[in-house]
Amino acid sequence: MEKTIENQIKYYFENNKIISKEDLMIAIRNDFSNWSDNTINAYLYLLKKRGVINNLSRGIYTLGKVETFSPQISEQLKKIAYRINKAYPFINYCVWDSSWLNDLMRHQPFKHFVIIEVEKIAVEQVFNDLNNNFSKVYINPDDIFFDRYISASEDVIIVKNLYSEAPTLKRNELTIPTLEKILVDMLIDKELFAAQQGELDFIFKSAFDKYDINEAKMKRYAARRNRETELEKMINISLAK
Repeated sequence: MEKTIENQIKYYFENNKIISKEDLMIAIRNDFSNWSDNTINAYLYLLKKRGVINNLSRGIYTLGKVETFSPQISEQLKKIAYRINKAYPFINYCVWDSSWLNDLMRHQPFKHFVIIEVEKIAVEQVFNDLNNNFSKVYINPDDIFFDRYISASEDVIIVKNLYSEAPTLKRNELTIPTLEKILVDMLIDKELFAAQQGELDFIFKSAFDKYDINEAKMKRYAARRNRETELEKMINISLAK
């Protein structure tokens, strides 16, 4: 078989999932010694554009990932989203379940929470609506209330404020958070994500290994929540392992 960059690229990542641009260019030159730096850069651009490789951050590459974050939507989430869409068709919101993180963890939590995030102007109305139709619905619980009354409960629904410009996506008739948003929230909402706090670095590494993570999107959201430095540190720790 003719040696091409397309069929050689996977071998450069055999021993390391993550490679610096400098090391990647050295490996390419060993196979294509007559290529100039401009030629290599042009091929890297094309491979990146086609999704064959990913640019995790400046000067850092990994093989492209075909799997996208696509969590299973429960019937309860569908019912909640339907009520919100029908009663408040113009508000920004997202619905999700903390169990979506289970496949990124070593140890499986015994409990999970349904989280409904709504823009601040409508959070009270949505809470009242859901509280009249579902059990164990709580609004913006603080750390003390969460620890005393929620953490030990099952089948809990938590309604909380949605930060502006939070990254979300449409799935059928409902809106869910992106994985980038959930990862950043884990660094901040420590009570809500208490079951995940002991595995943060493992969860981040698992997420980067398994899914296509948009690091720029994640950093923009982290900056909105004043956690950009903390996120950068977590990414560096996770990807170094």
